[in-house]
Amino acid sequence: MTIPFALAAAPDIAHLTAGIAMVAVILLPLIFFIAALVGIVGSGLTGGMKLVWVVFAFCAPFLGPLLWFLVGRKQSTAIRV
Repeated sequence: MTIPFALAAAPDIAHLTAGIAMVAVILLPLIFFIAALVGIVGSGLTGGMKLVWVVFAFCAPFLGPLLWFLVGRKQSTAIRV
């Protein structure tokens, strides 16, 4: 009894999909974090406020960048105007 090709290749596709998903789970938050750090450093905020945002981003690696993009960027553009 032979196994059809589509069924024999299914475990390989499952492993490949799982590997891609794991890389995405690791890389996407890292890219999000780095983008937030670049945005913080390049913002028009004072040095003290930049330090606060950077420390917050390091202490809360997902929440910090998320709040930067939702709240902090608006503050920095309001300061520039």
